[in-house]
Amino acid sequence: MIYADNAATSPLDPEIFPAMKEFLLHDFSNPSQPYSFSRKSRKAIADSRERIAHCINAQPDEIFFTSGGSESDNWAVKSSGRQRIITSAVEHKAVLKSCHASSSSVKEIPVDSSCTVITSSLLDALNECGSPAFVSVMLANNETGAIQPVKEIADISHRHGAIFHTDAVQALGHIPVDVKELGVDMLSGSSHKFNGPRGVGFLYVRRGISIRPFVDGGSQESGMRAGTENTAGIVGMSLALANNCRDIQRNQSHLLTLENILLDELRRNNIDFIHNGNKTLPGVLSLSFRNDDGERILHRLDLNGICISTGSACDGMNHNVSHVIRSMNIPPEYARGTVRISFGKYNTEDDAKIIADSLVKIIPIR
Repeated sequence: MIYADNAATSPLDPEIFPAMKEFLLHDFSNPSQPYSFSRKSRKAIADSRERIAHCINAQPDEIFFTSGGSESDNWAVKSSGRQRIITSAVEHKAVLKSCHASSSSVKEIPVDSSCTVITSSLLDALNECGSPAFVSVMLANNETGAIQPVKEIADISHRHGAIFHTDAVQALGHIPVDVKELGVDMLSGSSHKFNGPRGVGFLYVRRGISIRPFVDGGSQESGMRAGTENTAGIVGMSLALANNCRDIQRNQSHLLTLENILLDELRRNNIDFIHNGNKTLPGVLSLSFRNDDGERILHRLDLNGICISTGSACDGMNHNVSHVIRSMNIPPEYARGTVRISFGKYNTEDDAKIIADSLVKIIPIR
């Protein structure tokens, strides 16, 4: 099997498993208990909080552990207390659905053909609000990998008195993320996108920003999210993020090499396609093939032992182009044939060549 769907979930970094295993088999205590057996678990969580904070240039008390990116997004959006919400038309559904569940006054601002938020539309939306808003725009798109001008968007939002949140789930561990440089008030992260375990994530909340508790009960997470902590998952997440941040430049160079191998082979064979997005995450490729079908391509590659994703959602007998591709106004003869190939640090040059060769064989030259 060749796995090229790392934007959906990524394989566990084998370096971090021994540390996780320790808290699954031996130091399995409830960190909230006062006896000495729990000290190691409590310290591990504190160390992990500090490690993650260091990776994004935050303070440890600004990091709140969650079950993943969707929970972090929900918490940020639903606890803002702002009645007017502005987001982009290409957000992950965890943000879009949370926005519409939280307010009847939600403005979705458009993107251009490169999947980049149109900042003039954000200005218009903020000027129309009449009261301070909550703004949420992702750092990098989960379908195209397009990196948004979050620093500029945060500055514009703050000048209009808005609270600004960014869903950084797809970006963390793949590009440098500095919360102070970006100027964000809140940021969501998810472990399994950067080679950590599934089922754990975090929410960064800048000091001075008030949010409501997400889960009532015990005093965990400073009383903001009750429930016994997932010590092994938290430890694994912090180590995986630290490893990826340490190796960002090397990983980026490797992923760009894989991208170029695949794209060059498609072009050399005169395959008619659009490479969606501009200034994208290394290794994330959204490709729209003319007069083809993304589901067909996905299943044909699957038969060859290759795992990718599609930019189209299949609903029974109906094939619907994703909200991201629709928002980019991709020509209809290409939009239906959209797939996402997302390489990870463990993919090889041979993987890229085999995927390219397989695509050449299954996509007719028109």
